[in-house]
Amino acid sequence: MKIDVTNWAILDALQHNARLSNAEIGRKVGLSSPAVAERIKKMEDYGVLEGYTANVSYTKIGYQLKAMITLRAFMGRLKPFLIKVSEFKEVVNCYRITGNENIIMEVVLKDQIHLQEFIDRLITYGEVKTHIILSNLIENSPIIDHKKIDKTKI
Repeated sequence: MKIDVTNWAILDALQHNARLSNAEIGRKVGLSSPAVAERIKKMEDYGVLEGYTANVSYTKIGYQLKAMITLRAFMGRLKPFLIKVSEFKEVVNCYRITGNENIIMEVVLKDQIHLQEFIDRLITYGEVKTHIILSNLIENSPIIDHKKIDKTKI
């Protein structure tokens, strides 16, 4: 699927606020509401738009800690971990990565005791390193059309 200038404008609008109506997006990009709906449907069908989510404040629902945890799996323990990780409710994002570690996870935890208990569950799979997140500098930054970046401003 070709992502033209108009599709990029629609994607930009949706990434900033996925609850915008097709009419509102249409006003921003110069299309009718049905034309916007058709383009959005095509992007959904092609998998360009993968879904719509709600961002939830982990602190407002009782979690005090957010952390990045890496796992360097022991020999023969990576596959069992890959099967088990979806059961860990603390994990909000998990990636298989290159380098010394095999896995990096973004987790939310109630407190230090919860962190300790979670690490205790992980250490049966490998060596664990924990990095407590102090603040978010950039979060859910929109994906942009890099061909449009003015390199003189970088």
